[in-house]
Amino acid sequence: MIAIGCDHGGYELKLEVVKHLEEKGVQFIDCGCNGEAVDYPDVAEATCKKVLSGECDKAILICGTGIGISMAANKIKGMRAALCGDWYSAKYTRLHNDANALCMGGRVIGAGLACEIVDVFLETEFEGGRHARRVEKITKLEEN
Repeated sequence: MIAIGCDHGGYELKLEVVKHLEEKGVQFIDCGCNGEAVDYPDVAEATCKKVLSGECDKAILICGTGIGISMAANKIKGMRAALCGDWYSAKYTRLHNDANALCMGGRVIGAGLACEIVDVFLETEFEGGRHARRVEKITKLEEN
């Protein structure tokens, strides 16, 4: 189960990603917005709560650039949000960082690329091994 959320700057891209998820049979919870003006920290919080509660495995977050919503998500304890604009970054943030939120910019990338990024992010598993130690160190940073 995937949680997906956006602000008004990411709304059009979210519609394309939702359509793509539906076509692939991926279950998701739409955490908004529905085109109205909203603040991206509020959407990040609502969407990430679905991951932290265990209701969803990962989150997809979209704002105009992807920057603001990724900054907001990374302030939430337990979240490892990665802003990705290419499939390579999406692959390696899962392999090496065990990212649990994918962030994208609706005004930065097109729907075709965004859907490719989503596929890679959702299909790639965490590699573990030496990377687990590093992810643990990231988690410890939240304590300070």
